[in-house]
Amino acid sequence: MLLIEFNPRIIESKDWATIIFVVALTLLVIARTVFETRFNDYIRLLVSDKYTKIYRDSSHLWSGFNILVFLVNLVALSFFIQMLLAHFQHGSKNDWMLFTRIFTGLMVFILSKFLIEKIIAVTFGIEELIDEFNLQKVNFRTYIGVLLFPISALMYYSNYATNLLIIVIISILLLINLLTYLISLSNHQNLVISKLFYFILYLCALEITPYYFIYYLITKN
Repeated sequence: MLLIEFNPRIIESKDWATIIFVVALTLLVIARTVFETRFNDYIRLLVSDKYTKIYRDSSHLWSGFNILVFLVNLVALSFFIQMLLAHFQHGSKNDWMLFTRIFTGLMVFILSKFLIEKIIAVTFGIEELIDEFNLQKVNFRTYIGVLLFPISALMYYSNYATNLLIIVIISILLLINLLTYLISLSNHQNLVISKLFYFILYLCALEITPYYFIYYLITKN
């Protein structure tokens, strides 16, 4: 007698990812509509310094515009990290719990780092320098997130991710981050020189050490 055994076919749903992508896109549309002039200057950030000159005051750090693009940045970066984990077979790209953990971890890391930076800046008396430095970092890093958003969506839905593509994307991200530091140092070189010792301590403690430990944890696990 022929026995036929039926195995359930498990199909991972992408509905949750589609909803998140749509929400992030809606946030970008809101930023484009409500802050039209600012958004137009913002998208030319890499080719023009107009945006950084107009919005260089630290009071803009927690503006509505920055909060909107920051959320888009978190979504794009979280999806990109999940794509990397899936590509190297350390997780599934359709695992919404994994995305939630990555998103939450990134948000806690960034906000905690910002709070510690604020405390150290006040302690060392370099609050003005660090506030402006953080504003420039936020500008460029959220800009990275906006650029990464369509790339993450394309990688998610097209199943197209090669080692070369990943290396190119990461190299571009690192280059833009390096550009952020160079521009910030150039714009505040007099203030940096006057507080050079404390600024070096700040860089070692909060711009190098945290990322080294993250790299160490990832490579060891």
